Amino acid sequence: MKGRILLLSALLSVSLAGCSSNSDNSSEDLKYSQIELMYEQAQEQLEMGNLNLAEEQLSTLNSRYPFGPFAHQVQLDLIYVNYKLDNTDEALAAIDRFISLNPNHKDVDYALYMRGLVNQRAEYNAIHEIAGIDRSDRDSTMAKEAFKDFAELIRKFPDSKYAADAKQRMIALKSRLAKKELAVAQYYMERQAYLAAANRGRYVVEHFGDMPEAENALAIMVESYEQLGLDELRQDALTVLKANYPNNRLID
Repeated sequence: MKGRILLLSALLSVSLAGCSSNSDNSSEDLKYSQIELMYEQAQEQLEMGNLNLAEEQLSTLNSRYPFGPFAHQVQLDLIYVNYKLDNTDEALAAIDRFISLNPNHKDVDYALYMRGLVNQRAEYNAIHEIAGIDRSDRDSTMAKEAFKDFAELIRKFPDSKYAADAKQRMIALKSRLAKKELAVAQYYMERQAYLAAANRGRYVVEHFGDMPEAENALAIMVESYEQLGLDELRQDALTVLKANYPNNRLID
């Protein structure tokens, strides 16, 4: 009798364990289905261009299931959505968090590329571009950050599918930075701060010698040194100017 009771008890334990296992699996399947449905809904909003709603849904998903089956993709999608919404701080924070937590993830190159895009977009002033106003003198901090981001992408992932576009963007950013430095040099010239103008012109030549702005930078150096009575430095700058830009107005 006692043996029969023990056998029944053992069978009951096995049966209960099986039910518990099935219940856990069903719960996990349901949870996965819910996450998948939420993610699909966010993707639909994104495809329809409802960026604010997509951002809200992705943020909710990221908050509720930070380690869920779609966690990494949700984080990458949030980066893109915040970029499109011009939410610079949120996008940069999301990018830095993703790279920090997933340094070996296959999409780290995309995160770096997006950081460059976010910084470049933050630097861009649509109003001035539309109005056709040249504001080369405006702050270039974000342009410098974008240039560094793209350079880091190319250095770490030279074969990335984003590398080619990053290189093209670096050329445009380099021109932007050269224009900023030249604008500063011209500002000093207008205020007869010739030593500061010459130094800034030299900076442009040294760091942006392959850009069109180098010609005016050399011209500023020539004129500044002339005003300062530094004939030897003037002649050196004039020689370089003549060798590279023989048609410049300062060449006799």
